[in-house]
Formats: sequence, structure tokens, C-alpha cells
Amino acid sequence: MTTALLSLGSNLGDRAAALRQAVERLKAAEGLKQVKISPVYRTPPWGDADQPDYLNAVVLVDGPRTPHGWLATAQELERAAGRVRDPARRFGPRTLDVDIIAVWDDDGSPVTVDDPDLTVPHPRAHLRAFVLRPWLDLQPEAHLPGLGRVDDLIRTAPVAADLPDVVRAADVSLTKTA
Repeated sequence: MTTALLSLGSNLGDRAAALRQAVERLKAAEGLKQVKISPVYRTPPWGDADQPDYLNAVVLVDGPRTPHGWLATAQELERAAGRVRDPARRFGPRTLDVDIIAVWDDDGSPVTVDDPDLTVPHPRAHLRAFVLRPWLDLQPEAHLPGLGRVDDLIRTAPVAADLPDVVRAADVSLTKTA
């Protein structure tokens, strides 16, 4: 059994519905237990500005998964949302993006992976206000393994500059299917 922090983002189609569908699929997945869901934030695109704004959230889930098992779960959620990858636009628009930010064992110790297909903790999470801000809503004392406290990371120059554009979407909830 492990716990994973997953980042969810969508900026194509019905963004809120895509995030809700991902949460519902996680709740229904065999052996998974949803722990917590963050509020949703409206955020500008990261890495490729020529696209619509995103809706972003993070979820903490427990389950009988290895980090590669979480990767398979993330990829299945993206497929179910109709995600099509454009090799020419690494940070391009998407119906759903699911990133594995961090994974912990039952005893709370961080799990690390450095493979060609997966790096855990996520190698750029410490630079992304759209990940760190909702994470703080779930865990005010959160630590990004190997990099420090999330409330410290969010105040670093690159993240702090992006933070004013990360705005809570009070009209969007992932805990109900409005």
C-alpha cells in the first residue's frame, strides 16, 4: 500500500467535467481509497503560453500500487478523458493531464524512482505554483521529498512570481457532480 499525490489539470473541452471524471474514476478504481481532494484553481498555461487557461487540483490517494502502477493509473485516466499527445508541443493543451508528484510507503517514507519513463518525486513540481498551492490546501505541513517544505518552496522566486495568477475557482467542486 502506498500513498500518491497526483496533480490533475485540464484546459480543453469541459475542464471541470474532465477533472470530476478523473476523481470519480479514482474513487471507483479497484483497491484505491481516495484520501483528499484539493480545491480547484484557475491557472495560466505553463511552458507554452499559446493555449487556454487550466483548471488544476491535486488529490491524495492510497492504494496497492507501485510508482509504476500509479503511472499506469494516471495514463488510464488520461486515455479515458481522450488525451492526445502532440510530440511537437510537450507542454501543449490537453483534455486531462495527470502527474505523479510524490509517493510514500505505508510508514510515510518517500519512494523515489529515476527511470527513463518515470521520475518520482516529480522533477519540476517545486517550480509549479499550480501544484504547490493546492497541495498546501490539503497538507499545510507538506514536504516535497528531497526539496523541502512546500510552504517554503512556494515562496521561491520562480514560484512566487506565478502565484498571483493561481486563483481559486470557488465555482468548481470536484466532490459533487453538478
